[in-house]
This record gives sequence, structure tokens and C-alpha cells, in this order.
Amino acid sequence: MRIRTTTALVAGVSSLALLSGCGAADMTKQSSPFANAQGAKTVTLSVQSWVGAQANVAVAQYLLEHELGYRVDTVQVDEIPAWDALSQGRVDAIMEDWGHPDEEQRYVKDKKTIVPGGDLGVTGHIGWYVPTYFAKAHPEVTDWKNLNKYAEQMRTAESGGKGQLMDGSPSYVTNDKALVNNLDLNYQVVFAGSEAAQITQIKQFAKEKKPFLTYWYEPQWLFKKVPMTEVKLPAYKDGCDADPEKVACAYPHTPLQKYLNADFSKDGGQAAALLKKFKWTTEDQNEVSLMIAEQRLSPEAAAKKWADSHESTWKAWLS
Repeated sequence: MRIRTTTALVAGVSSLALLSGCGAADMTKQSSPFANAQGAKTVTLSVQSWVGAQANVAVAQYLLEHELGYRVDTVQVDEIPAWDALSQGRVDAIMEDWGHPDEEQRYVKDKKTIVPGGDLGVTGHIGWYVPTYFAKAHPEVTDWKNLNKYAEQMRTAESGGKGQLMDGSPSYVTNDKALVNNLDLNYQVVFAGSEAAQITQIKQFAKEKKPFLTYWYEPQWLFKKVPMTEVKLPAYKDGCDADPEKVACAYPHTPLQKYLNADFSKDGGQAAALLKKFKWTTEDQNEVSLMIAEQRLSPEAAAKKWADSHESTWKAWLS
């Protein structure tokens, strides 16, 4: 998504590893040798590091392989380089995009090397959250104007005497530092290192019933394990986040989109048709995500389990 990025290459054909990276290397040049292969019944999917996006790819990959007989490769790269890779045919599709207007202008409207693949069916939202047990005890903490009153309780060894606002990976592109500065909040953004590390820290705080303030997002399976309540930031309005240095508003609600390489969209046959029709609900995505991240099923096993119980949903994607 525009707010989250990661790096690392997922190696191996017909496999999808649950990874959380925190490096900064651009691995796009090492992407699949099968992408955009003329006449070959192969597909390469770009997979993001967060588990919801991995759930999309796991199900798409499972159906492409087991229902349509394709060979599927997956490549994990930063979100911006993924657009470059998609434009150049190194990957065939991005299954979950949180909005990249500059790339849309460059590749979809100007170069016409990428085409929209349709709505994923899931609406994404990023925000600041506190544990619900703390919000119930201190209801006013859910208004950003009151956050400074709780800064001391949110302090950690890493936050330098200020309250801690926990983010994920340093490579995530967020508005949080600007928001802290522009809203004059006595908080320090502290990076957990990755989505996985952030989840581990949230679970630990919750186990000890400690207060915490964290950047987090929906859809996300963790809400089922650690109930969290959103802090109301100044209302989002179109354009309020146009200048990254001056942002002083909440994150938007974003209908998540798919994008396909233009040549693949035209010549990708049944695979392209399936990916265009792939549309499911937040509940579907969370169901698969929970199996992968919490129940420790392999992505393929999670996808099979979901497919076995939701045949009426995915059959429509094959018609």
C-alpha cells in the first residue's frame, strides 16, 4: 500500500513464503524469469510483505495452479519498484495496491504499460490505535487532542522520554512523523522493524495489559486477537495529505485495487481473466490471513482450506 513497503525477494516457483523484511535493497532485477514469457502458461505475481496481501496471492496462486494448470511464481519487492517491474513485464500483476497516484499517472495514463485490474473488494484504512482495554478505562484517549495527557504512560525505553508511537518497518512510507510534529504531540515514532515484530510487540503489551499507541491498519487479523480502538485524528479531506511535510489529518479509507501488465491483460488468457474477476471480502481475506499468521498453515494449505469452503465465490472468477 502507499503507506507500507518492504523489500526481499521471494524465491522459488509455486511457493509463497510469509516474510517480513526490513532492508532497503531493490530486488526487482532478480524477479521471475517466467514473467511475460511468450506462449508459456506461467504467471508471476507481485506479493507484498503484509499478510493480507499474501492471502490474496495465496488464493490466486492456488486457483491458477490447481484449477487452470498454470505455473505460478511470486516475487516480493518494494511497492514503488513493483510498479516498475509490472510496467516492464517482470511481474504480471499486483493484487493489492493502496493508492500510488504518481505511478498511476506515469504508467497507466501516460505510458499505458499498466492497466487497472479491478477492485479487490476490500477497503483499507490506516490509523492510530490504542488497546480497547485502555480505551475503556480512559475514553478520552481516543481523541488526538488528549494524547499528550497520556504521553508519560506510553513511554518506553526507546522513546526518549516521550510517549511512544509504534510503527512497523522504517521502509514503510507513513505520515506519522509529520503528524506528531504538526499536531504538536509529545510522542516519538519508534519502529518495530517489520509487521511481524510489531505484532509480537503488540501481543506482549496486551499480555501485560500495558497501554500503547500504535500505527495499524484494517483489514488485519490481529484485531480478533487484540481488540484495538482507533484514535480520532483530524478528519481526512481530499488533498490534506498532498504535502508530506504538512500533513495534519487522518489517513483515508482506500478501496484496494489490482493492476496488471498491459500486455498480460490482453494476452494472458484464463489467468488474466481470473485475476480481473478476483474479488472477495474483508472477512475472506482475514480468514486466510489468520490461518497463515496465527494458525501457522502454509499459504497453500490456507488457500486450499478457504477454497474448499467458498467454492461458490471463486467459481464465479472462472466463468
